[in-house]
Amino acid sequence: MSETSSTNSAAEEQGWATARTLAEALPFIQQYDRETVVIKYGGHAMGQEETARLFAADAVLLKLLGLHPVVVHGGGPQISRMLDKAGVKSTFVDGLRVTDQATMEVAEMVLSGAINKEIANWITLAGAEADVRGVGLSGKDARLITVEKATRTRKDPDSQIEQVVDLGFVGEPTRIDPQLIQGLISAEHDYIPVIAPIGVAEDGQTYNINADTVAGALAGALKAKRMLLLTDVAGVLGADGELIRQMSVDEAQAAIASGVASGGMIPKLETAIAAVEAGVEAVVILDGRRAHAMLVELFTEHGSGTLITR
Repeated sequence: MSETSSTNSAAEEQGWATARTLAEALPFIQQYDRETVVIKYGGHAMGQEETARLFAADAVLLKLLGLHPVVVHGGGPQISRMLDKAGVKSTFVDGLRVTDQATMEVAEMVLSGAINKEIANWITLAGAEADVRGVGLSGKDARLITVEKATRTRKDPDSQIEQVVDLGFVGEPTRIDPQLIQGLISAEHDYIPVIAPIGVAEDGQTYNINADTVAGALAGALKAKRMLLLTDVAGVLGADGELIRQMSVDEAQAAIASGVASGGMIPKLETAIAAVEAGVEAVVILDGRRAHAMLVELFTEHGSGTLITR
């Protein structure tokens, strides 16, 4: 067989393999048809242009396959870099950035400005042929996210007395008004909402919010079929270091209580538990650095990451 014939044969086989993959995905595509999927996009994947482009293309593909993706993004590393440039020092309590007025102004500029519009633009560029458009929003738009000041306590190391820690302008969602998002989802045109984790209190004060918390609250309000927490790890690891493929809410709570889940995984599991209890069918914690992780999770029988359900 000539080299040209061999090349053609290999290309043809690749074509058949792609066709088989599409055919095998049909049951899953039907399962998610016209269902809402909230995606928390953050971590190191956001800082890499090629990974961001792939994420945007996958989000467009979800929309064209009949799903309604809603993206909530973080931006902690980008905020830290901007604060460093401005000479503002950051401190953290339980993973939450203590946010004074100067820090709040930088956080809003970075989250609602640079990052939010960049992700929306990547989506619009990726969906140009089919005219799928990203729409950048924050929780301040149309009273989307109303918050109250977050409170935290910690024990004094000497007296062991619980003391209230002032986190500054860090908020917790108290009310989600999903009308604007529902309008974009049901619009005749194909829009993908992209939401920055900024909210506003009843008195009009702006607050920074943990992006995982925003994604969970929004997924609950939208009664999403899935929430995908894209992070920097494969998922929840067991005591043996192996990936746990599926957990119930009770098992997730036990993992936190026993210390199997630690560090940054604890707030992610807490967000997942709250979202499931609010009506989300299931939450998946998965590695957003891997190309097409969302597609593997949603459209194959193998899945990707750890699925938390009731």
